[in-house]
Amino acid sequence: MPTRRNTLLTLATAPLSWRNSSASERVEPAQNLSVSSHASGPATALRDRAPLRLLTTEYPPYMRSASSDGGAALAIGRAALERAGIAAEVLFRPWARVIAEAERGESDGILGVWFEPSRERFLAYTQALGVSNRIGFMARAGNAIVVDDLSRLNQKAGFRIGTVRGYANPPRFEQIGFTTDKAIDDATNLRKLLAGRIDLALIDKGVAFHLLQTQMREAASRLQWLEPAVADMPLHMALTRNRPDLSALLGKINRGLSELRDSGDLAQILKRSAAWM
Repeated sequence: MPTRRNTLLTLATAPLSWRNSSASERVEPAQNLSVSSHASGPATALRDRAPLRLLTTEYPPYMRSASSDGGAALAIGRAALERAGIAAEVLFRPWARVIAEAERGESDGILGVWFEPSRERFLAYTQALGVSNRIGFMARAGNAIVVDDLSRLNQKAGFRIGTVRGYANPPRFEQIGFTTDKAIDDATNLRKLLAGRIDLALIDKGVAFHLLQTQMREAASRLQWLEPAVADMPLHMALTRNRPDLSALLGKINRGLSELRDSGDLAQILKRSAAWM
């Protein structure tokens, strides 16, 4: 995924199908959704093709099989594909497999991925979906730490920032050379912050919001998000380059995304599925 972890829908006229990978890799139960395509005209030819096989990973609240709409990124992708009249199937995989299968041409693409020039060799990116991973800091409520100058922040004696082991952090953060304290996951990182073992926690804003609305509700009033974010990474859909109809598909998906923005439907999806923005 596009996320800091090195570490997508059967649409159109058929039921929307989400499937997880094998039981040993499954993290949440899949759900079935039904959608109908309202597109007409040139989109008909694409609807006659086999559904796209798109991959994603479990990364709530952006992509999650247990959600009724699949999370913010999937809800936007689903709506854009429906407008384009493109049938697709989404498969949930561990992130390493998402990238590996796309690189080998074993899938038709990824829904929910950062733009990275190094991947343009095998991926062609759509326009931004309209939702981004905002990587920044959580602090204890009432803590007036200024984070707009990272170099000055790093000059604080004994200052420690919590990160997660195995996550790829924003280059701007890494370049400063902060003293970090690594946790096994984001929830553990926030708990260390609550306990005063670290001064700030580096985290995706949406992920923090999700944790504080679900498994850490008791801590919601005790933590706060600090502006500005360290990095803002837009999410995209990306198709593998081995499809002969790549240009046509990209054009239709981009038009679907543009229609979502122009109609106001994108704003409604974000209001419903991305309350942290």
